[in-house]
Amino acid sequence: MLEDLTTAAFSATAWPAAYPQGYAVVDVETTGLARDDRIISAAVYRLDARGEVEDHWYTTVNPERDPGPVWIHGLTSEALEGAPLFQDIAEEFAARLTGRVLVAHNAVFDWQMIAREYARAQREAPVRQRLCTIALSKELGLPLPNHKLESLAAHFGVVQQRAHHALDDARVLAEAFRPSLRAAAAHDLRLPLHECRPLTEWSDRPAAPRIGQQAGYGGHRPASWRPSRKRPACPHPNPGRYVPGGRLKQGMRVAFSGDTSTERELLEDRATEAGLHVATSLSRLTSLLVTNDPDSGTSKVVKARQFGTPVVDEAAFGQLLADVEPASEG
Repeated sequence: MLEDLTTAAFSATAWPAAYPQGYAVVDVETTGLARDDRIISAAVYRLDARGEVEDHWYTTVNPERDPGPVWIHGLTSEALEGAPLFQDIAEEFAARLTGRVLVAHNAVFDWQMIAREYARAQREAPVRQRLCTIALSKELGLPLPNHKLESLAAHFGVVQQRAHHALDDARVLAEAFRPSLRAAAAHDLRLPLHECRPLTEWSDRPAAPRIGQQAGYGGHRPASWRPSRKRPACPHPNPGRYVPGGRLKQGMRVAFSGDTSTERELLEDRATEAGLHVATSLSRLTSLLVTNDPDSGTSKVVKARQFGTPVVDEAAFGQLLADVEPASEG
């Protein structure tokens, strides 16, 4: 674990030249966790290159549908009925993101929700890189009992006042990110930055109930990022399990579990194009499981342990995709 920095030690540290010039610490509350769910509130703390707070901003958003788990975020249909639509706040939101690295706790989720909202509005989210504070805490070796925001906050002595309120969650995250950034800079660590690929298309299906209409949580037909499609059958036979340290071979069955820095469908597309069989579930026939959190306890991870299925993370899988062995002839 990295030692705590004293003010004197930090002031004498040269700031890494390759670090970003600014950050937008973001939290969004949503109607749910699926691709079709909507943002109902958003907050941004803008930080300069060394993590000093410049300003903050917060808004509620009318999702034009049932608000989902009110018991979590506290935003009722009545509270959101007079809120602006996303397209009404898109420009101001963009102004606070432009030219900055998006920082969030489980950043892939916040980024995807934001990108889909901009795609619905037929605009492009002005974000090119994101940084996940979970990944940064792992790089720093912080002794956290788990990867919840409350645990990261407690480690740095930051007091949460309103959990699952976008503005307070963004404040808490900003205050926890600042010492994390300084610690990384002092040790000249490479920040875990990931590319944000813009989403520019949206296919509409029948609209969900608007606010004010009765609807059950999740009880609607969603719009969806990308048209649903059935993947073509893999033309190659399954050659068996992946052997750690070896090469992937066309026909191997690959399953994915948990969040990925690359859009899951893009990652699956790459696997399919390489001649692999993308499996939606894990069985004894699965050749390999790709997950960034092998200790997550998801059903696929548990089954992989039971079956002895090899496991690699996303970065290792990306390297393996660069050199896939052709299927055996005949």
